[in-house]
Amino acid sequence: MKRSFIYVLLVGIMVAWGLNVTALKILVDHFAPVTLTALRIFTAGVVVLLFLWGSGQLRKVSWNEAKQIGVAALFSVVAHHFFLSVGLTRTTAANAGLILGLVPLVTSLLAMMFLRHRLTVFRLLGIASGFCGVVFVVANGDGGLGHLSVGDVYVFLAVLAQAISFIMIKKATVEARVMTGWMLVFGSVWLFVLSLVLEPGGVSSLKDGTPSLWMIFLASAVVATALGHMFYNQAVQHLGPAESAVFINLNPLFSLLGAYWFLDETISLGQLAGFLFIVAGVVLGSGGLDDMSARFRRAKVAAGGRKVGM
Repeated sequence: MKRSFIYVLLVGIMVAWGLNVTALKILVDHFAPVTLTALRIFTAGVVVLLFLWGSGQLRKVSWNEAKQIGVAALFSVVAHHFFLSVGLTRTTAANAGLILGLVPLVTSLLAMMFLRHRLTVFRLLGIASGFCGVVFVVANGDGGLGHLSVGDVYVFLAVLAQAISFIMIKKATVEARVMTGWMLVFGSVWLFVLSLVLEPGGVSSLKDGTPSLWMIFLASAVVATALGHMFYNQAVQHLGPAESAVFINLNPLFSLLGAYWFLDETISLGQLAGFLFIVAGVVLGSGGLDDMSARFRRAKVAAGGRKVGM
């Protein structure tokens, strides 16, 4: 797969993921959030497995691979989607989208710890900038920093869980799309069991769905979750977690636009400031500028060598 095609694909995924925050906000306001999430993730997993089966790419996995998939599913599906769905019931779509923009920054931090990516000045500045952005977003809520929104905390835990899963996917030996399909199915089963405990009347809430809500549900499950996660996880294995995560800085932008267009949420100056700090943090902290600086130094050294040779 060509690098340029992967970049275009990642931009498309970010559009889908950004607007998906708005879709999820609408869905969790009408259905029991954990039950709805279990059904949505299961639908997405079935779509991925059917896609792989139809293209002849579905295969059996070994016991060791199944363990990798199961552990990654706990973070990528169960923890991430549980905290996100519950968090969206207690915060705005705009705030959630901005906090989700921290995924590449947290991924980069974990990559330094577990994949031995080096800590640089740019990355330190990025970490500081990203978390300053979160302060602006959180302070924008009711009561400011003194009354921290529980929903914002849940969304941040969703960010941490997803970043951990990206490190696991990079280190896994299973092909990314196969891993995605089984992770979604396994994770949805665990989420459904969790919903039976936390939401005894959750299944009955699904009866209240209208055709328009179910259309939003299918778009979220198939486009954003199934195809989005399948191709994003494939990009992670091709490019690595840090470089792939750079594109997530587009996610908060589309989340803000979706919240403004479809939910009539007001975008404040504090949220815009938070967006700018988070994007700056992602660009600095995910290693992109370090790579550009290294390429510039190599080009300069090469140019100097050619001059000496003359």
